Amino acid sequence: MMMDKIAQLDQDLFLFLNSFHSDFFDPIMFTLTKTWPWVPMYIFFTYLIISHYKKESWWVLMAVGLTILFADQTASGLMKPYFERLRPCHEPLLEGLVHNFGYCGGGKFGFASSHASNSFGVATIMTLALGFRHPWLKWLFAWAVVFSYTRIYLGVHYPGDIIAGALVGFLSAWAGYHIMKKVRDKVYQVKYPNKQ
Repeated sequence: MMMDKIAQLDQDLFLFLNSFHSDFFDPIMFTLTKTWPWVPMYIFFTYLIISHYKKESWWVLMAVGLTILFADQTASGLMKPYFERLRPCHEPLLEGLVHNFGYCGGGKFGFASSHASNSFGVATIMTLALGFRHPWLKWLFAWAVVFSYTRIYLGVHYPGDIIAGALVGFLSAWAGYHIMKKVRDKVYQVKYPNKQ
């Protein structure tokens, strides 16, 4: 009963948020939901890591890669096939109510959002790597919010899919960071056994 109420609230919130669309924003959101427009940003943050860590940047870059692997595989490889929650644009009960710009994602199921898990994972791992006070990080989290919101706008995810994906991203980043930090410590213990 409680889960039914939560699902209904999630659906109602989705329909409310999805209703804010226009001919002007449709192609913009369709572009922003893709990976390629954000490549310059990825390059810039890679530069920040390398300039901050220099020769030790290898383990941070590997932590970013591990975070994305964990986040994407947990959301798409485990959760979507396990929960089998239809995307809004595939839900028969919402037929005619969903604005999706002729696009319905990469599969039938949407829980949890891999866009959200990957973007919030990247934002979180960068925060752990560069420190909470780094001035650029607020823009990285703003990107994660916009990147995830495009999925609601395009009718391919419920807000609950986004929230669950973001949580997966946070946990993946935490795991990726601490695993690679331990690997780094082991490497330097072998390389510099007498260094305190």
